[in-house]
Amino acid sequence: MKKIAVCGKGGSGKSTIVALFARAFCERGRRVLVVDSDESNAGLYRILGFDQPPVPLLELAGGKKQVQKAMRSSFSSGAEEPYISVLQRERIRTEDIPPPHILHSDRLALVAVGKIHQALEGCACPMGVLTREFLKRLELDEDELAIVDMEAGVEHFGRGVETSLDAVVAVVEPSLESVLLAVRIKELAAGSGTRFEGALMNKASDEAIRARLASELETRHLPLLAVVRYHSGIARASLTGDLPERGDWNREISAAMDALNAKPA
Repeated sequence: MKKIAVCGKGGSGKSTIVALFARAFCERGRRVLVVDSDESNAGLYRILGFDQPPVPLLELAGGKKQVQKAMRSSFSSGAEEPYISVLQRERIRTEDIPPPHILHSDRLALVAVGKIHQALEGCACPMGVLTREFLKRLELDEDELAIVDMEAGVEHFGRGVETSLDAVVAVVEPSLESVLLAVRIKELAAGSGTRFEGALMNKASDEAIRARLASELETRHLPLLAVVRYHSGIARASLTGDLPERGDWNREISAAMDALNAKPA
C-alpha cells in the first residue's frame, strides 16, 4: 500500500489525522510524502511543523489558467474530466519535484496542489484534475508512502482522484452526517476501483458515544479501523495550529496503522 487518501466531512479532524499518521509512519522508518489536496485548508503545513507552505504544484504546471486551457483542449477533443491529462511528464518521483514546491523535514515531505486565494476565482476543478494526474504519475520508492489530505466531502470522487490511489480511509466524528458520508465514501471508492480500508473514529469523548458510534458503523457495514478519542491536548494544539505533543493518541494512531498493515495487499 503506497498511496492512501484520508477523506471525511469538514471539521472531522481529517488534517490532524493526516499529520498524526505522517509522524507515526516516519517514526516507523518510512519516508512520507503528504499531499495537501484540500484547496480550502490553509494550515496543514503548520501542523506538520513547517514555517510556511510549499509553492503549489499548480504553479509548477503553469498556473490555473494554463491547466484550464489544457482542460478546455481536452474537452474540445471529447474527453471527459476523469480522463483529462494536464501533465506532460509520464513519471514523477519525489526527487523530481523542485523546491520550493516541496518541503522536507527528515523523513517527511509536503506538497500542496493548490488553494483558493480570492473571491470570484472560479471552481477548483483544475486542482482536482491536477491532483489525480500527479498521483497517477507519482512513483514511490519501497520505503516511501504518500498520504493525501483530501478536500472535505466526495466531489473528488467525481473527478476520478481515487483511481490514482491504493486505499481510502474515512475519518468519522460523532455525527450522523459523518457516518452517512462515510457510507457514501465506501460506495464511491468501490465504484472507482479503490479499496476502502475502513472508518477511523475520531473525537469520541466518552465510552457511551464511542459505543453508539461503533454500533452505527457496524449497522452500515463500515469496518472500524481504530478509535482516536477526544483529547484536550489535540484540541489545544488545534487552536494554535500545531501538531500535538505525544500522548495517548499515539497508541491509538499506532493501532490504526497496525490495522492497515494487517489488511491483505
